[in-house]
Amino acid sequence: MTKENRLLLYSALSGVLYGLLVRGIIQATATPALNNTWLWVMSAAFILAVPFSVGYISVAMRARQQPVGFWFSVGSPWVPVALVMLGCELVGWEGTICIVMITPIALLFGSFGGLVARDIVDPSAPKTATMSILLVALLPFLLGAAEHKLPVTEDMRGVESDALIHASPEIVWANIERVRSIEPGELPRSWNRVIGFPRPIEATLSRESVGAVRHATFAGNVLFVETIDEWEPDRRLGFSIHADTKDIPPGTLDDHVTVGGPYFDVLHGEYILGPAGNGVTRLRLISRHRVSTHFNWYAHLWTDAVMRDVQHSILYVIKNRCEASPALTN
Repeated sequence: MTKENRLLLYSALSGVLYGLLVRGIIQATATPALNNTWLWVMSAAFILAVPFSVGYISVAMRARQQPVGFWFSVGSPWVPVALVMLGCELVGWEGTICIVMITPIALLFGSFGGLVARDIVDPSAPKTATMSILLVALLPFLLGAAEHKLPVTEDMRGVESDALIHASPEIVWANIERVRSIEPGELPRSWNRVIGFPRPIEATLSRESVGAVRHATFAGNVLFVETIDEWEPDRRLGFSIHADTKDIPPGTLDDHVTVGGPYFDVLHGEYILGPAGNGVTRLRLISRHRVSTHFNWYAHLWTDAVMRDVQHSILYVIKNRCEASPALTN
């Protein structure tokens, strides 16, 4: 191996080892007995500053020896950042859902760190370069300590999806008030299930009126208890939602994105039926959910996308069932 290749490998490994060490420290202190007030996974300090530091360190280690170019500074941090993500998943610190959601912003801030290192680190001043690396390595912990004192903002989000169904409102209503067991083959392709979100299975209804309880079941014993608060047959069905998490086996959902947890919850759902002309019914599905992090501006992009994808799958099943109803031949 040439000296140049050894330097590249050493630089990348420095970033990888740093990132895994930080995540390991968080894992070791994430217990009730050790309340970590310095850094935790669902913090902006971890999501943004750790990838920045990984990118900075990996580029700075090489820049201490020789000048680096713009594109090297942008692209080379992606390798250690990606390896840190992979390592966290392999050892079980993070689930696939979290890895997929974090990776885009982590790669961006890794490149940012690399660019800053390119501008700051000077091969003619190796001691100053080393000092900057040490300071950047401490940056996530310093930011985390400050962030810990900040209140978390609750962001209430609304997501709406719709479908045009060639069936009467009566047929559509019959297929939404209760949803019989959904076979896997009835569902469309869905990226949220690829990354680990459970598939919908069925929805039962205790009685047909306001105050009734609807049980919406997803795979992995994920249960949403839905209390009917709007009941207008053939027109509107609304319900408040409570996630029953006590029977969900460990590993079904990543701890950091568990529905009903401190960071994310689904609050309300509503079906609205309306005429679209020529015997077509427009079915709208509207949901409201909560996002509670210090980086809601990024987190809500994913929660909105997941909710929209889940709603698309449900509407897809309802549309196909309604249009295949024997009553359509009357």
